Order: sequence, then structure tokens, then C-alpha cells
Amino acid sequence: MTTGHYREKAIESLLYLSAVTAVVILLLICIFLFKDGLALFQKYPLIEFLTGTRWYPTSQPHQFGLLPLLFGSIIVTFGAIVLAVPLGIAVAIYISELAGAKEADVLKPVIEILAGIPSVVYGFFGLVVLVPLLQNTLDLPTGQSALAGSIILGIMALPTIISISEDAISSVPRAIKEGSLALGSTEWQTIYKVTIPAALSGISAAVMLGIGRAIGETMTVMMVTGNTAIIPGFPDGLFAPVRTMTATIALEMGEVPQGSEHFYALFAIGSILFITTLMTNIIAEYIKRKYRFNLGAGQ
Repeated sequence: MTTGHYREKAIESLLYLSAVTAVVILLLICIFLFKDGLALFQKYPLIEFLTGTRWYPTSQPHQFGLLPLLFGSIIVTFGAIVLAVPLGIAVAIYISELAGAKEADVLKPVIEILAGIPSVVYGFFGLVVLVPLLQNTLDLPTGQSALAGSIILGIMALPTIISISEDAISSVPRAIKEGSLALGSTEWQTIYKVTIPAALSGISAAVMLGIGRAIGETMTVMMVTGNTAIIPGFPDGLFAPVRTMTATIALEMGEVPQGSEHFYALFAIGSILFITTLMTNIIAEYIKRKYRFNLGAGQ
């Protein structure tokens, strides 16, 4: 065997070892997380944890109701996606299809710089600028609310959605676009009837990554959402203080006695976050594969 053959085998072995190591590390994290999370339910009922509406971990008896924290995470994430997805896709379309070369060369680096700003800087900006603005403009008791968290998380998710969506749109073969224009379609008709459907797989991946960024964010929501573990009334839910699951773990893990029910309850919240993220990724992968299959069948 030649030296090149041995080199290729060594590289293949190294890549295989890297893949196995990543899987093993993920498996160990799962075991660590779920082991302590499931320990809560040896003393505290699972149904009460999942359906409880009160989070009072220091009361007697303890009350570990997940619903206020789950509600806070959902409403903040939903608001962020409602803001970020249409705006992010629109910006990606503009950069890829409409902007001039010089303009695109300026916009893309600026957007990528936004992705590198630390989350605490976003949180500080939200606390100092956005929170007082919302309080004064909307005449709220406090500007620290789900709306403030949604706006800041939406801004944070924009660079991810824009960058990946722009790459997906730019990767659509030029022959497809030119064929649509040759058949008499306008530029806008070509964009939303040809280019966007062809790039939908990549755009959906961008959206799911944006959702993942919003769900897993901690510092920003901890600074601007008010951290009140209650379920606000329906009309005022977006304008009321809320607390997310991630903020709860960050706020309480440093002070909780190790091995206590409160300690295990925080791990149970982490387990729910892990499962939520996993299900989001599975759904995204299903949508991507289904659309690729349908697109291939249509062609």
C-alpha cells in the first residue's frame, strides 16, 4: 500500500473518531440532564409539575408549576419569530435579488457583525433604551415585559435568518430564474413563484435556527422581561412581565442547595428545554426532506 493510502485511512479514522466523540458527549449530557431531572418525580408528582400554575420553590410545601415558565418562553419566542421571520426573509431577498453588488457588499458584513454582538449587550440596550421607550409610549406600569423580550430576541435572531436565507436564495441556479423571465414572468413573480419555493428548504432551516436562538437565549430575556413567574391575562399577555425557563435556571441555580427538590426541578426544566429543542429540529428536518422530495418530483 502507498503512503497516500495510509494517509487517507488515517484521515477517515480521525473523522470517524470525531463523529463518535460528538455522539458520546451528547449522550453523556443527556444522561446527566435527565438523571437529575427525573429525580424530582420521585418526590413531586409529574402531573403537578407539568400542569401547575405556581412557581414557588421556597414555599412550604414546594410548588413547582411549569406552566408560567413555559408560557413565558412561548410568548416571547412567538413574538420574536413574528418579528424576525418576515423581516429577515425580506432582507435576504433584497440582498440576494435586488441590491447592487456594492450595496450587498456593505450590508452582508454589517449583518454578520450583528450576529457577533454579545447577548448581554443586547440586554443592556433593551434595559436602558427599549424598556423606558415601551413604558412611556404604551403607558405601561413597567416596560420590562414579554414585548420587550420579543423585540430584542427578534433583533438577535435576524442575522441568523438573513445570512442563511440569503445563502439559500443565492444558491438557486441562475438558469431557473432566467427560464422564468424568458417565459414572460416579471422579476417579482420570478422571486416569489420560482426562487423562494426553490430555496424554501434553506429558508426553513434559517427559521428553525432562529427559533432555536430565541428559545435558548438567557441573559437578554433575564434583563428585559421582568422575571415574574405568573400567567398574565389574555389581552395583556404581551405587555405583562413574564419569566422564561432559561431565565429561571440562570437566576436560581446559583443559590439552590444541591440535591434538594428545587435543584432537581431546575434540571427538569432543562430537560423540557432539551426535548423542546430536539422536537423543533426534528420537525425542521421533516419539513426540509418533505419539500425536497416534492420539489424533485415536480421537476
